[in-house]
Amino acid sequence: MIYNMDFETMPREALEAIQLRRLKETLSRVYATVPFYRKQFDLSGIQPKDIKSLEDLKHIPFTTKQDLRDNYPFGMFAVPMENVVRIHASSGTTGRPTVVGYTARDIDTWSRLMARSLCAAGATPGDIIHNAYGYGLFTGGLGVHYGAERLGASVIPISGGNTKRQVIIMQDFGPTLITCTPSYALHLVEVAAEMGVDFKDLKFKAGIFGAEPWSESMRQEIEQKLNLKAMDIYGLSEVIGPGVSIECVEAQKGLHVFEDHFIPEIIHPETGDVLPFGETGELVFTSITKEAFPVIRYRTRDITALNPEPCICGRTHVRMNRVTGRTDDMLIIRGVNVFPSQIESVLMDMENIEPHYQLVVDRINNLDMLTVMVEVGQQVFSDEIKVLQTLEHSISKNIKETIGVSTKVKLVEPKTIARSEGKAQRVIDNRKI
Repeated sequence: MIYNMDFETMPREALEAIQLRRLKETLSRVYATVPFYRKQFDLSGIQPKDIKSLEDLKHIPFTTKQDLRDNYPFGMFAVPMENVVRIHASSGTTGRPTVVGYTARDIDTWSRLMARSLCAAGATPGDIIHNAYGYGLFTGGLGVHYGAERLGASVIPISGGNTKRQVIIMQDFGPTLITCTPSYALHLVEVAAEMGVDFKDLKFKAGIFGAEPWSESMRQEIEQKLNLKAMDIYGLSEVIGPGVSIECVEAQKGLHVFEDHFIPEIIHPETGDVLPFGETGELVFTSITKEAFPVIRYRTRDITALNPEPCICGRTHVRMNRVTGRTDDMLIIRGVNVFPSQIESVLMDMENIEPHYQLVVDRINNLDMLTVMVEVGQQVFSDEIKVLQTLEHSISKNIKETIGVSTKVKLVEPKTIARSEGKAQRVIDNRKI
């Protein structure tokens, strides 16, 4: 593939002209094909033809994750199912996933965006990419995979887990770029050390890490221990998957948003007012090239700010700061979205436990670990250790089957978990991110 950066380096005026044309086309199409959007527009007294400029976007209602749940599974699709060639999904608070669809053209667009992302991180067609993101309904693994192939690079579809085998593959195949979560990257280093393997003896030059929050200090640790340059990548399945924005290898300072495909906004989380460049608030995205599953002013709940200054790499698209938090209660554990209400629904379906629980998140040996503390009645707590261990195992198994994340379950005596007159503190996050 011969990589063309024209869209990423064009003058702002030309970019905004493309955005407006694509926005108008997208709004007209969703109004005609998605009942949810037609109803939202009609209730707000707005028609697609009323949108004359990018400034007018602020008059359109937001789309939320709850709206996607309410239209589960395919109610938000803008094309007939016979045109949908791929379905992905991500976690939701009720246990039901958020379902997204792709046409053949969407897959092509996504592949090109991921090829752009890999290029921004310094990848070339001559590289070998060790892809340790999970494959399946999660968009990470296949997103990177298709982008690497579009770029012309060689991709190793190793996925997650089986860490010792991954280290052996790294030694034998000589990959030059790695993609995975930042916590798993550090775990790889520890396992490699136990095997007598030093990353300095491997061939990695760069890594693309995302799917969970990580700090600048963690970047420095990864770069030092893995002997490479570490770039942050951002994406979410509702918008397209990975490939929405990424840091460049030249600056490593802010994630370039591919604005010819997505219009970003920063809003005040409570009022919904659009905030100017530089101010921190909630990130909102409108997709302007998606066919099967376009989203209009989708509230990501991620907290960040936008920087419009051109980058030293030559790209003129806005950059978003590293995400610093969320406006809801979602946790990201080893790349998987976890909501307290999901775990609560599992607990409430089980016998012999009390309706009081707490989630404790720690980072142990560079991996995120979730402990579920659950109160049981005094009679149960007084039972034999074997009985309690059986109950703990049963709870852990049910949680794993429901949300796909392994947890440690700790049964505690009645009234051990602190009570609150207001909102219960369900989560204690001890990670330093």
